[in-house]
Amino acid sequence: MNAADTTTAAHGPGGIGHAVVIGGGISGLAAAHRLLDGGARVTLLEASSRLGGKLRAGEIAGVPVDLGAESMLARRPEAVELARAVGLGERLQPPATATASLWTRDALRPMPTGHVMGVPGDLGPLAASGVLSPEGLARIAEDARLPRTEVGEDVAVGEYVARRLGREVVDRLVEPLLGGVYAGDAYQISMRAAVPQLFEAARTHRSLLDGVRDIQARSAAAAHQIGPTATGPVFMGIDGGVGTLPGAVAEAVRAKGGEIRTGAPVTEVRRCSDGWRVVLDEASPLTADAVVLATPAPAAARLLADVCRPAAAELTTVEYASMALVTMAFRRSDVERRLTGSGFLVPPVDGRKIKASTFAANKWGWLGAADPDLFVLRTSLGRYGDEEDLAREDAELVAFSRADLRDAVGLTAAPVAAEVTRWYGGLPQYPVGHLGRVARIREAVAQLPGFRVCGALYEGVGIPACIASARRAADDILGTLRPGPLADE
Repeated sequence: MNAADTTTAAHGPGGIGHAVVIGGGISGLAAAHRLLDGGARVTLLEASSRLGGKLRAGEIAGVPVDLGAESMLARRPEAVELARAVGLGERLQPPATATASLWTRDALRPMPTGHVMGVPGDLGPLAASGVLSPEGLARIAEDARLPRTEVGEDVAVGEYVARRLGREVVDRLVEPLLGGVYAGDAYQISMRAAVPQLFEAARTHRSLLDGVRDIQARSAAAAHQIGPTATGPVFMGIDGGVGTLPGAVAEAVRAKGGEIRTGAPVTEVRRCSDGWRVVLDEASPLTADAVVLATPAPAAARLLADVCRPAAAELTTVEYASMALVTMAFRRSDVERRLTGSGFLVPPVDGRKIKASTFAANKWGWLGAADPDLFVLRTSLGRYGDEEDLAREDAELVAFSRADLRDAVGLTAAPVAAEVTRWYGGLPQYPVGHLGRVARIREAVAQLPGFRVCGALYEGVGIPACIASARRAADDILGTLRPGPLADE
């Protein structure tokens, strides 16, 4: 269907009300799926011509690839549960290898074990890796002698860790790992929001090293109690790419009676006597009993400007990071012996163009099976505050990636195909005080009857966190809907 369609889908199985979901990323799709399971009638509206948001399936040299996020955290259940619910259970695959490196101090070095988001608990593997200089290693020992560092209501991860263990730990360990998640600056990212277990450790331990060891001991004890079969892989992918998940959820939504419209930008949302009026750019307005707003902050702020000014004001303060992904396919014979493990991260302090490279053909078994003669890898460029290169031509970004790959792993072969994908406004930033901002947004929106928000801004940027926020919004909405006559368009 397109924006000109004005017909509506059948009522949900319980006929409890009509909910409009604005935004067709994984959050909006998950909210629609949940609402339908709860008995609501659902219309999902997506402004662009494509569903999926930051999840995007594509291909290169005839091989299916992810052009956005490529894996999902499996230790949180929401994403795996949704994949299974929409028929992708048999296609779930853990990484074939998770052996990553750090390209730092002019060499590829093994990622040290025994850390929490780059903050070490076991200094043996860190010393053996060569990631830190002798001076950097010596600085860590001061943690045992330093007085407690108060963290208050929140503190930046980089700021706190640098005070306790020195800047080298932040610049060469925390920064590339945390940046890989948020494409952000560790010296600005909220520890309470991004790494809550470290924040709790900072509040309860004088020594950060002791706090990290306590986290690790409790995790090990919990895993022992649960048993080895219940822990499972940390991450999970999908045969064919994580980018296939949105399409599968959309199919399930339609099969349950939901309506999905792409090319349907919403220009206004306003209260009316029988619920909510959702105004579309080129179609008749919709009347809904409830609305779930699953868009990035700028669009959400615009739509809330007239109906919830306090939330809109908070949303206008949210900043986003932009990045580019360069996906390349090489002849396997040209690269196979040079590229081992799952790839490497690059600390920004080293001044390279790329921030990471994933050896996708090593990491995902289904990629190797798709074409045994090709080797697919990805690089990423850009992060918060470092986005100038994204304005360059595709060929320049490919050249930057090839130059860094040559220096890192000696790869000189030319790719048989390359694809550049830019993600402008790709990831919301979680600065100090972020959780307070989210609480204020939600508190303000909660004053609107039958209206909720969800997405990467609220509970985490990962796929499971987005789905969790969608479930929360949908469950709140279902609690407000009651059986009775439905308003119609």
